[in-house]
Amino acid sequence: MQKKWIEKFLDGIEKAGNRLPDPAILFLYLMLFVWALSLILSNFSYHEIDPRSGAPLEIKNLLQGTSMASFLSGMIKTFISFPPLGVVLLAMLGVGVAEYSGYINTGLKIVLRITPSSLITPMLILVGIISHTATDAGYALVIPLGGIIFMAAGRHPLAGIAAAFAGVSGGFSANFIPSGIDPLLQSYTQTAAQIIEPGMQVNPLNNWLFTSLSSIIIILTGWYVTDKIVEPRLSGVQVDENAGESEVKFDDILPAEKKAFWTATMVVVISLLLLYLWVYPSDSPLRAPDGKIATFDAPIIQSIVPLIFILAWLPGAIYGFMSGNFKNSKDLVQSMTKAMHAMSYYVVMAFFCALFIDAFISSNIGALLALKGANFLKSLALPSQVTIVGIIVLTALVNLLVGSASAKWALLSPVFVPMLMQLGISPDLTQAAYRVGDSVSNIITPLMPYFPLVVVFSQRYVKNTGIGTLVSMMLPYSFIFIIIWTIFLLLYWFLGIPLGLQSSYTFP
Repeated sequence: MQKKWIEKFLDGIEKAGNRLPDPAILFLYLMLFVWALSLILSNFSYHEIDPRSGAPLEIKNLLQGTSMASFLSGMIKTFISFPPLGVVLLAMLGVGVAEYSGYINTGLKIVLRITPSSLITPMLILVGIISHTATDAGYALVIPLGGIIFMAAGRHPLAGIAAAFAGVSGGFSANFIPSGIDPLLQSYTQTAAQIIEPGMQVNPLNNWLFTSLSSIIIILTGWYVTDKIVEPRLSGVQVDENAGESEVKFDDILPAEKKAFWTATMVVVISLLLLYLWVYPSDSPLRAPDGKIATFDAPIIQSIVPLIFILAWLPGAIYGFMSGNFKNSKDLVQSMTKAMHAMSYYVVMAFFCALFIDAFISSNIGALLALKGANFLKSLALPSQVTIVGIIVLTALVNLLVGSASAKWALLSPVFVPMLMQLGISPDLTQAAYRVGDSVSNIITPLMPYFPLVVVFSQRYVKNTGIGTLVSMMLPYSFIFIIIWTIFLLLYWFLGIPLGLQSSYTFP
């Protein structure tokens, strides 16, 4: 049967991508390229104003003596302070105990018995979307579970990883539960809006209704892409022999396992109840100084990953000893050791990735590209609807180079927000457009810090999985997400549905 053009295109992307060097070496090459580029670009002057300093943007030469001295003296700090590293390793220590003890195994067998097979995909994407509430923990928790769940259901595990990745990262701005990202983006939006209107206030939940309804769009679209495009294409990809040896087995649940599972689960429920009682008082030490919870200043938000570690480690340990899978403390520690062994490759990649990202940010090359793109869009003076589409597309392109949502918005908001306010478009709508563009290209950029981690998870099942394999799997999601989500925003705007609390479409 002759392949369709889209299949040939994705196969070409996969082959080209897999010809790239190993991800760790790719990041090394990119760092060296940034060094050389910084040397060239530092010889020119730029008219763009750096919104962080208010001064003209300057490219820092990373090959000059002082920069190289700072690079060498700060290498250890750059590596150990790389944000994804601690998140992933700490979360995986707890998840490793839950996985190798058999707790996840038993839990998934119970879930699969009560969940219709036809609804596994949307449920997985939904869980991925909800995981945004726990900052970046979904990358270390939900994505590997996607492979486990699909394999247990007799489906291709890479399709499960793709669906989970699409929910966690591709639908990053779709969530009906407010999280720390809402006030973080709002703070930049409000500061940028006050350039035009000094007294203007922006509600932290100014996009909440839009992001909530976007969850439905992402779930339905991701469901279709997974079941109709991605998984059929993976039908010819052979899963490695003995892949996922610790994954869900299809045997029955023994009485001892069932008792151990429900006991361990009850401990988790009690722990969550105690945590709720600790957070509930307005003067709780887990709240921010102003009493708020959904802000990055709140200790509860900063404790999400440690809490995931505890809430995975505790039931895993209880289940392991009650079921007899753990005979002594050595078995418990061994399960954590196995989890770290699986992450050793990621640690190597994280080292080079941290060095590259630090070089890219400190050189200001990423800031220069973002600001030039924004100014170019401004110079076109397009109609409002076309401008909104342009912001989505530009943000998606910038996202391929600058992964952090807050870092991008810190750069772009002082340009986008005042520019569109002068065109009669509110900061709320501008921020909503930015959030769409910020999400859709996460899943196709190898420069995203968690991208190598997803490659590692995929290699559990297909050892020769490379960057090209993952990009070709995720490209249909990215392409269809940006089309459907952009149309949804434009239709949402046309119907005049509120974007969120105290939000508007027009200015003034």
